[in-house]
Amino acid sequence: MEMPKATEEEKERFRRVVPEHPGVVVKPMFGNLGAFVNGNMFAGLFGPTIGVKLSREDKELLESSERTVPFGPADRPMGGYTGLPEVWNEEGDGDEARARAWAEKALGYVASLPPKEPKEPKGRKVRP
Repeated sequence: MEMPKATEEEKERFRRVVPEHPGVVVKPMFGNLGAFVNGNMFAGLFGPTIGVKLSREDKELLESSERTVPFGPADRPMGGYTGLPEVWNEEGDGDEARARAWAEKALGYVASLPPKEPKEPKGRKVRP
């Protein structure tokens, strides 16, 4: 499975698209970035593609009205996420505003979900 790395320019664009909100955390993920609220990812960057996690209704609306793309590896796209149209990466400020609007919707949806429980640290296995 090939894992594309985002360029610094793509990472900066992602940071501009992610809403500024006190609960939002942006952190690196496999050479790309993810945006989280309450421990749950609501937006991610995979190479040049920004993916968002939306409610079922918003996902259907976006996918039926725009040229969205799968989000994640081609052989295993991330379920529940929609890749924003790649033409928005090149078309200018109006498209960045549209991407920001969908990222806001994703933040609102994921913020309404239960917070992700922290994983329990795995104990060290003792060999007999």
